[in-house]
Amino acid sequence: MSRTTMVAGNWKMNKNYQEGRDLVKSIVERLQPTDTKVVLCTPFVHLNSVAASIKDISNLYLGAQNCHQEASGAYTGEISTAMIKSVGADYVIIGHSERRKYFGEDDALLAQKVKAALESGLKPIFCCGEELSVREAGTQNDLVAEQVKAALFDLSEEQFAEVVIAYEPVWAIGTGKTASPEQAQEMHKHIRSLIADQYGAERADLTTILYGGSVKPKNAKEIFGQPDVDGGLIGGASLKADDFVAIVDSTL
Repeated sequence: MSRTTMVAGNWKMNKNYQEGRDLVKSIVERLQPTDTKVVLCTPFVHLNSVAASIKDISNLYLGAQNCHQEASGAYTGEISTAMIKSVGADYVIIGHSERRKYFGEDDALLAQKVKAALESGLKPIFCCGEELSVREAGTQNDLVAEQVKAALFDLSEEQFAEVVIAYEPVWAIGTGKTASPEQAQEMHKHIRSLIADQYGAERADLTTILYGGSVKPKNAKEIFGQPDVDGGLIGGASLKADDFVAIVDSTL
């Protein structure tokens, strides 16, 4: 078996209902047949319509951007993993740097969300990564190790096999800065070594690790060409069909 290559688009809080429908239609029209898994992670309002638009396309998958850790209850404004799964989603982003920064989500909470997703049959796209001050201090490997271990390493190997990891250098998200291909490779290799220590070399070699940080058509091929980079979690460029499809094409 070989690792799965994936490009996931994170729309964040963008696109009204009709704009979302138009974007998906444009992506579907442009997308070439590929073995790369393409995941559209949309705001909750779009999940049902996107599911209907991509249901007959074998390499297109649906994801949510967040979930609640409880199965149900009096949590006004939240959405459960079972609700997400019920509309046909396969993936959910957990621990994005914006959730950590703006909503105070910590490693303990994210561990609960990961388990809730897995229990509902969703595959977590678990995000980890450092801010600029950590990178400048040279302690980025230690921080990412803490994040990965705290949220994921209580899982069984069978559970962990369903997890996708996305490394986000937070200093490169929406800033126009991008980690060099060498910096991306260094961190992806580090994450893979952590997995090998916990679950063995075979599981580590099969784990999909994405890069997320200002990926664009012009730099995607070089970043994705690194041996431990298996694709990308794409923010701004996922909102333009031409750019997003060009990034997917760069994996071919």
